[in-house]
Amino acid sequence: MKLHFKKSYFIYFIVLFITEVLIAIYLKSGFIRHTFGDVLVVILIYCFVKSFIDIRPIPLALSVLLFAFIIEFLQLFNFLEFLGLQHNNMAALILGSTFQVSDLVAYSTGSMLILIFEKLKH
Repeated sequence: MKLHFKKSYFIYFIVLFITEVLIAIYLKSGFIRHTFGDVLVVILIYCFVKSFIDIRPIPLALSVLLFAFIIEFLQLFNFLEFLGLQHNNMAALILGSTFQVSDLVAYSTGSMLILIFEKLKH
């Protein structure tokens, strides 16, 4: 694992970030907001890290998945309330506020798509 800058992954990150922002602004409910957005967020984090660190796809995809799972499980324990951020809309948007098993499935799907993309790329 070494530091480097990969422009292609950074461009993917920027496109995904803009997509996530547009979803958050314009879609307040539905499949795209609640499921597709969760699939994309795992890919977004992967692309951000991959932009700066040279790391193999499987360890990074699993690390991002674990991170997403940890954030999701923290929602079971009212993590925002513990931090005193339960009324902060941005914190709730970024960290989430309710635990859902479907989110875990979406994160897993995003991780699988990363691995499929990386396999097809090589």
